[in-house]
This record gives sequence, C-alpha cells and structure tokens, in this order.
Amino acid sequence: MPGVFGELQKGSPNNPSVTKESVHHFFKYVTGNPIKRPAWYFDVTQQGEGLVDVTTHLVDLVQWECFPGEILDYTKDVEMICASHWQTEITKEMFEKVTRHPGFPDYLKDDVDENGVLQVFCNGDMIYKLKGVHAKVSVIWNFQAPEGIGDTHFSVMRGTKCDMVIKQGKEQNYKPELYVDVPKSENKASVKDALKKAIEKLQDKYPGVELKLEGDVWRVIAPAKYHVGHEAHFGQVTEKYLKYLVDGKLPDWEVPNMIAKYYTTTSAVEMARGQ
Repeated sequence: MPGVFGELQKGSPNNPSVTKESVHHFFKYVTGNPIKRPAWYFDVTQQGEGLVDVTTHLVDLVQWECFPGEILDYTKDVEMICASHWQTEITKEMFEKVTRHPGFPDYLKDDVDENGVLQVFCNGDMIYKLKGVHAKVSVIWNFQAPEGIGDTHFSVMRGTKCDMVIKQGKEQNYKPELYVDVPKSENKASVKDALKKAIEKLQDKYPGVELKLEGDVWRVIAPAKYHVGHEAHFGQVTEKYLKYLVDGKLPDWEVPNMIAKYYTTTSAVEMARGQ
C-alpha cells in the first residue's frame, strides 16, 4: 500500500533495504516431542551449509515481497556482494542427545577438532542485490533453544515512508509481531492516516486486526486465531501445490525464480568458501 509504505528503497551494502534473519536450533521440541535428527544432518556435504539450507526460505521471501509475480533472471538480476560462514560447536554429548547415535560417524571425523568437538558450518550471512535492491540474509544455528522457545524470525523492509519490521524476541513472547516504524517526522501524520485506513480495509478478510501505538512505533495486532503456527503453514503450501497440480501448470515466475533463488544461495557459499 503506497500510502503507508511508499516505495521500496534501494539501500546500500552498509544499510540494506531488506534484512531477513532466522535463528534455528538443532535440538527442540515439536508438538511436545523432542526432535530426532539423522546423523548426516550435521554433515554439510550431505545436508548443505546453512547458506544453502534454510536460507532458501529467506531468499524466497525477499523475492516474493520485493517483486511479487515478477519473473527474475539470475544472469541479470542477482549480484552477490559479500558472504561469510562460521561454525556451531557440537560436543559428543550434544550429538548423541539429538541423533541418538553413539558417537560421531566416520564421515564426520574430518570435522572434529583436536578437542573432540564437531565443527558444523551451519551459520552464515550474505549481502546481495536483487534488481538493484540491497538485501541481507542471515541464518544462525544454536544447539538448543531455551525452554518454551522455538525458532525465531526477524525482518525489515525499508520504504520511502516507513519501515516494516517483524520481531519475534523476548518482548514479543517469541511470537512474530509486525511493527510500522516511521523514521522521518514529516511522514508520521500521513502514514498514520493511511495505516488506519489500511487496517479498516483488512477487517473484511481479517476481522479483529488492530493498531496500537507503542512509543513512536505502530504495532499491528493480529488476534490469536491468526497465529496458526509453523506446522499449519505446510498445509497452506500443500493447497497451493495441489491447485497447480489440478491446473497442470505452474505460474510463469515459478521456475525462473527458483533458479534465481538457488543461484543466490550457491553463489553465497562459493564466496564464503573463497572459491
């Protein structure tokens, strides 16, 4: 909604227009049960580094949110600027807890240091340009989340009128919350009016959504019934897939944008490894 957001900024390497960060955990509880991961999950030659694993979802989000429905050409539209990666240290006890496998398999021996600790290159970040828009994508893997906390997501999209921010930290009780921040004082009044009208429009489809001013930032409050959880999203994705199956056709942007996505992530790994 241009009245609220304005236009997406181009940003710069030092101040990207779009930032996506996710924090994940090797050991966690899903629907009340402790997760079990296969031993090969810790082998980046089989599972893939973090930069080519869960970051695919973040790169997808950058593409969908910045250029919805547009066909992307990886040879022209994607430019990797910088990328780095680093390890998460996994002790033998940690490994056995999450895999229930006795000790490290032989194919992991080269990744075990002199202290007997497994070094897993599952963390990374990249800064790249997508059709001239600077984006930063980061993934962090810790071993175990504090009790009652799952994976978290942080996102910023900078517009000419406001910034759209998703936070999922302690202050949000680790539930994703959407904030509208208006950095420039001259935009505050117009964005306030446009934002209230936008929320009114949403009532037909999402009754109960409302605004709350917290300091200088607006929080968009979504009732609990809309917090369907991570697992429910798989059902929503399946519905989309089944529709494509019935139609016998993918959207025109699906394949080229998928190629652009994987070109982005693999380029980041090559740069991080110095290849």
